[in-house]
Amino acid sequence: MSAEKFNLFSFTGKMKILHLSWMVFFITFLVWFNMAPLKEVIVNDLGMSIQEWKTLLILNVALTIPARVVIGALTDKFGPRKVYSALLLISSVPCFAFALAENFTQMALARFALGFIGAGFVIGIRMVSEWFPPKELGTAEGIYGGWGNFGSAAAAFTLPTLALLFGGEDGWRYAIGITGALCILFSVIYYKNVSDTPKGSTYFRPKNLGGMEVTSKGDLFFLLVMKLPMYLILALLAYKLSPSGLPLLSYTACNIIYAGLTALYLFDAYSTFKVNKPLFEKPVPEAHRYEFKQVAVLNILYFATFGSELAVVSMLPAFFAETFELSMAVAGLLAGLYAFMNLMSRPGGGLISDKFGRKKTLLILTAGLALGYFSLSLIDASWPIWLAVLAVMACSFFVQSGEGAVFAVVPLIKRRLTGQIAGMTGAYGNVGAVTYLTVYAMVDTSTFFLVISGTAVLGFVALLFMKEPSGTITEVKEDGTVELIEVS
Repeated sequence: MSAEKFNLFSFTGKMKILHLSWMVFFITFLVWFNMAPLKEVIVNDLGMSIQEWKTLLILNVALTIPARVVIGALTDKFGPRKVYSALLLISSVPCFAFALAENFTQMALARFALGFIGAGFVIGIRMVSEWFPPKELGTAEGIYGGWGNFGSAAAAFTLPTLALLFGGEDGWRYAIGITGALCILFSVIYYKNVSDTPKGSTYFRPKNLGGMEVTSKGDLFFLLVMKLPMYLILALLAYKLSPSGLPLLSYTACNIIYAGLTALYLFDAYSTFKVNKPLFEKPVPEAHRYEFKQVAVLNILYFATFGSELAVVSMLPAFFAETFELSMAVAGLLAGLYAFMNLMSRPGGGLISDKFGRKKTLLILTAGLALGYFSLSLIDASWPIWLAVLAVMACSFFVQSGEGAVFAVVPLIKRRLTGQIAGMTGAYGNVGAVTYLTVYAMVDTSTFFLVISGTAVLGFVALLFMKEPSGTITEVKEDGTVELIEVS
């Protein structure tokens, strides 16, 4: 871990790692959300229905749920440098496929595959945690997440204008194609310019790749329960694409998917039991234990924070356009202010967490989150636009500061499992997104915001059971020696 001074304007040592990491994360979000600002031209070009468009929004975040878990495990095993570079390179393919799509089915397949790029976030969480000490970790993770998340705002600000500059029916295709080219470029830049740890530091890897390690029998069953929503939400997605919803899949195809998800969960449970089999032979020494409830609480909080952000970023341009009768470009610009807050809010949440305590910060921000979305539920055409924008930005502050505060805690639970913990917590953000977007497809916008506010209240209650991280994490090097990692 680097001991050099935290200097935001430096581009050497740990600061170089931080800046390059948020840049590649920025690219992943630019690509992931390159569709929403171009809704009007895409729908008109392909003659899509509103229901088909909403299906694309759900597909866009669906695959990210299992992808974050898988990518988190791969990151712990192979290191963030290789995994991030590979993810960017591979994700350029479905990005180009979406730009070239000629019908809804092709777009749906490309968008589903492109959801994999949303897993990039968890890679950088592990990378940053290797380079920064606990007193700077929340701030560094907040900068990484906040400035990277700004990629969605950049998409809203720039892509409609790019599409207009290219002009013609294919202007939107060229705009999206450019984001795919950036994936390839930054894949190479990242691979050639970063390392997984500072010189002389140990990169702790999990004992097994097959499942997350826990340290008690009760936590093992708790983990299996917390895995269920990730499979159930994918089953819900399949149902929405069945003849009972949008008839993209046949009943036979849906039944195959249900059976496959059931088999996959059972295999996941078996793999998790196998990894944790030693728990039934002898207890884990106290020094090596961690409480899984810490992970569970963070999962719930990220469901409400990042889950709502993904859903709101996806629907906000259309909401502004329809509520205030604005053009695509203007609505995209105003909606982008929600994500624009990431530049300061997420780093701010991490910084406050570093200074004043992890749990106290989360309690305050989660309460603000509930109140913020309640205020958004009141917006209608009678509001002045400036007041609606102000309410959106205020709500966004609590959402994204809360995200920063959540990931100020994640790396402080168990170092060698940071990628897997970040993957599961990140996946819950996507479970939240699919859940909220499903609600959005069924209710009016006011009710949609009220539902998010209600889940934030549940997150506040869950947070009361979380313990403030303190002391040290005990890890064992490959040569058998023990290293104590400070978390406070």
